[in-house]
Amino acid sequence: MSASACAAEDTVLNASDRAAIVQTLAAKLNANYIEPAVADRVSRAIARKNAEGGYASTASAQAFSEALAQDLRDLSGDLHFGARVNERFSEPGTGADVPSRTEMDEARAQTLQGGYEIQKVERLPGNVGYIELRGFGAPEFVGPAYTAAMSLMMGTDALILDLRRNGGGFAASVAYLMSHFFPLGDVRHLNDMYYRPENATTQFWTLRSVAPRYDKPVYVLTSARTGSAGEECAYDFQTQQRGTLVGETTAGAANPPRPFSVGHGIVVGIPAGRSINPITKTSWEGVGVKPDIAVPAAQALQAAHAAILRKLVSAAKDDKERTKLQDVLAMVEKGETETPVYTLRGKR
Repeated sequence: MSASACAAEDTVLNASDRAAIVQTLAAKLNANYIEPAVADRVSRAIARKNAEGGYASTASAQAFSEALAQDLRDLSGDLHFGARVNERFSEPGTGADVPSRTEMDEARAQTLQGGYEIQKVERLPGNVGYIELRGFGAPEFVGPAYTAAMSLMMGTDALILDLRRNGGGFAASVAYLMSHFFPLGDVRHLNDMYYRPENATTQFWTLRSVAPRYDKPVYVLTSARTGSAGEECAYDFQTQQRGTLVGETTAGAANPPRPFSVGHGIVVGIPAGRSINPITKTSWEGVGVKPDIAVPAAQALQAAHAAILRKLVSAAKDDKERTKLQDVLAMVEKGETETPVYTLRGKR
């Protein structure tokens, strides 16, 4: 962390500073939060707490931002609320918010260093593909990596997509990934996002240009930690009837946030929009995405793998192949793994 960033976090706030921040926060909540009635209730509660000295111990910008973030989430029930300190932040629409070439290069480098948030690509016993995806980065950065990962899966008989530790990201990247799972020419309307400030809706569809296309069964793993765009991906698979969800009900965070400055370097993420699924006409906000096969998250991979293998055993037409799959299924059901052999066959 730079010295300037540390200084911003340690900025001392007095009672007058906190009152001004709370006043600005209330105005921006009431103008932008997707639920106006909730915005009014929450802003009044925070103003009342401040007037009663509830934030008196938060003497720095960092401490006050953390307290505000917690109260915003607790009072609203909306997990997308957040707050942080960032002295360099410029509010969208000011002209200064357009990222510079240097900032874009830094974002690209961070995405590359993080492996595009593709934690693992693996071929499990029984010719079952496995991809663990931790987040959905910017589509201009991660799209080709998704296609590369899917290319490695094309010869598998089924695929497990692990979203159990996926905290979200860009809806456009969800649409890019989802495009691999429908036949060429089969364009799907996946999600809409309505934004209150503009009174406008953005639609997200699968892309015609994306290839290859995967036509085998897909199982999607979820947990209580799966959030935001990770939830949307799971919900898309479910509502489009393209995948089977295995694991736990997800976090329940569907309202996309936008950052707003409230003074003294504090930036508050205010959910200014709502997701609207074109099939269900609703979203997973506050309720989460419910799995088709409910098991503890820690057991989801084993459960999905075993479910796939049972279907492969039933569909096997060759006795030798069926026996091999049955052996793999027995191993998976016992929670065992294949032991690698590092010696030549037949050598003592």
